[in-house]
Amino acid sequence: MRSARRPGHLPGHRLGRRFGWLWGAYGTSALGTWLAFGAFPLIAVQVLHAGPAEVAALSAAGAAVGAAVAVPLGPWVEFRRKRPVLIATDLLRCAALLTIPTAFALGVLTFLQLLLVSVVVAAADITFRAASGAYLKTLLPAEDLLVANARFESTAWSTTIIGPPLGGAAIGLFGPVTTVLADAVSYLLSALGIRATGGHEPRPERRDAARMRAGDLLDGWRFILADATLRPLFFNTACFNGLLMAAEPLLAVLMLGRLGFAPWQYGLAFAVPSIGGLLASRLARPLATRFGQHRVLIVAGTLRAFCPIGLALPGAGTGGLLLVIGVELGIIFSCGVFNPVCATYRLQRTAPDRVTRTLSAWAVTTKASTALLTALWGVLGVLLGPRTAIGLAGVFLLATPLLLPRRAPAPLPEPEPTPSRS
Repeated sequence: MRSARRPGHLPGHRLGRRFGWLWGAYGTSALGTWLAFGAFPLIAVQVLHAGPAEVAALSAAGAAVGAAVAVPLGPWVEFRRKRPVLIATDLLRCAALLTIPTAFALGVLTFLQLLLVSVVVAAADITFRAASGAYLKTLLPAEDLLVANARFESTAWSTTIIGPPLGGAAIGLFGPVTTVLADAVSYLLSALGIRATGGHEPRPERRDAARMRAGDLLDGWRFILADATLRPLFFNTACFNGLLMAAEPLLAVLMLGRLGFAPWQYGLAFAVPSIGGLLASRLARPLATRFGQHRVLIVAGTLRAFCPIGLALPGAGTGGLLLVIGVELGIIFSCGVFNPVCATYRLQRTAPDRVTRTLSAWAVTTKASTALLTALWGVLGVLLGPRTAIGLAGVFLLATPLLLPRRAPAPLPEPEPTPSRS
């Protein structure tokens, strides 16, 4: 159902009750996710006494296997109503996470269970993101998508600022599985919020045979690679996200180990710069309106690639901490502008009957590349040292702007709106 518009109404200022419920559900689950930030590695180390290799395997293998599991779900979800899928994936994540505090209370928690839960949650995350993008496109007209994505981005950075400190305090007071329980409850509340969106969602029609074909599994990738605009953007985001995330564990080793920073200082180095992401997400729409989406993508995508190399330079003491905060501020501010514009760009370039498969392929590739590069940079960190490996990631990141689309694409014709009932 599209929101009714009054004469003179400025698009994006009020996006309707249904979007409000979707936005609230997103904020709730995002807060739960950031409350539980780092909870699995912490449980692995403090409760199960896992070593560095097991902790690395938990992060890399969970994401990689979850991505593989999510591959067939994209085409399967494409031709189903998206709201029930969103509710189901929220409930699945809630149920999977609840097994952790239950097993902990019974004294039967194992590393294998942590790994299996991380796989389930990773696969459900990918499916949810793909379905939510398709659902958002049915809720709002094209001119409001950037406003909506900017609001999601600002919410993400707001929860990044407050979630980890609150989660750390909760763990200190109530134990290591507390935040996992909070994360599970947040998914339950998210499911209830999405259910409250209501409205009529027509079942997508499939033009070919009802049975899923093997070729459907690759259809999202085929569509991305065939589009001259999406293809470079796809490779850019996969490489940038993978290289940036691959350096994060090494930065933790460098700061908490060799440089001797306290855990609260390490948390501060990421919480304070997140304010820049919140401010940047509010600037994304005005900048895109004034300069055009393509120019904003090029500038923000270039700026975010030049900052990370500075993470290899900090020394001990206040000066080193301020350097990390400054570099992270540059990265996060640039990403805060880039991300909502990129998400809108991608939705606008994708036909309605391909959104879920395209977003699934995008998310699966990002997860898999991050897992692969994280594992590779872990080896480089052992061989070269964390500072050198972080610097090497920064050097490779300098090349990622070359993968951004060089020309603004011709606008796509807007499809005829499908009549819908309240």
